[in-house]
Amino acid sequence: MTSNTQIHKNKAKPFLKWAGGKKQLLGAISKRLPQKYKENGVLENYVEPFVGGGALFFFLKNNFHVKKAVLYDVNRELVLAYNLIKEHHKELIDDLKKMEKEYLSKNNKERKKYFYSIREKYNEQRYGFDYKTYNSGWISRTSYLIFLNKTCFNGLYRVNQKGEFNVPHGSYKNPKICDEENLLNVNKALQNTKIKCSDFVNSKNEIKRDAFVYLDPPYRPLNGTANFTSYSRDGFDESDQRRLAKFFKNMDKKGALLMLSNSDPKNENPEDEFFDKIYEGFRIERVTAKRAISCVGSKRGEIKELIIRNYPKES
Repeated sequence: MTSNTQIHKNKAKPFLKWAGGKKQLLGAISKRLPQKYKENGVLENYVEPFVGGGALFFFLKNNFHVKKAVLYDVNRELVLAYNLIKEHHKELIDDLKKMEKEYLSKNNKERKKYFYSIREKYNEQRYGFDYKTYNSGWISRTSYLIFLNKTCFNGLYRVNQKGEFNVPHGSYKNPKICDEENLLNVNKALQNTKIKCSDFVNSKNEIKRDAFVYLDPPYRPLNGTANFTSYSRDGFDESDQRRLAKFFKNMDKKGALLMLSNSDPKNENPEDEFFDKIYEGFRIERVTAKRAISCVGSKRGEIKELIIRNYPKES
């Protein structure tokens, strides 16, 4: 990477473990960034319509000078957490420290009881909750979210059709519930960044010519039973994937530099041309990645994932 003196060297990383997170794919993605960014170390305008855990965003913030960034996600809990850390990280850290101290002081049986009490509070709190205007409830809401993510089974965020968080207790020996150093770094990384809760298509007004846009939608399930779309109650089906492909083409016409990642259906069915067809005419590559989240340990091996771009290697 460049040695540009304006680069933030705060080493921020995702503050939540998120299904579909791109930590394992960062090497492949970074090699495929537009050449001009690798040469001058500056991104004028970065837009991410599905921020999720933010692995690429934090990577870019750590290694480049990102002048302007706009992050979108349809998950209102996630967006609330990002905005809280951006504006009120100190209050959050204080709250998480208290929760961590209380949780770690308990035995296994007491921890489990405490976990389910927090999960119940978190699910009840959402009724009538004001996600738009900052209030003191934002602190406890984000504290609950981070606590549950750090102490639940497999660190998975999942909701049922009612929108209730339903992941069971994880029984970790010494979970780091309050990662103060990283939260401070995340706060720094989020400065000069807008975070919005909205469907990806609404990011179109933020995408100008020469903007770099990374699209990481909820993945198309690898088979008929797999389901990695439960980040929100609404999911993300094949019609949404086609809607996204149309959006990709429209932003290409705007002159934006686009990169998109998704699961490769050929892992399960070599004849499945779904993405090859809807992104026909663009650069489609298959890269090796590790399955990050699976309840079956034997199914966490290497698979192929797709990286789709509208620009060549030399751009």
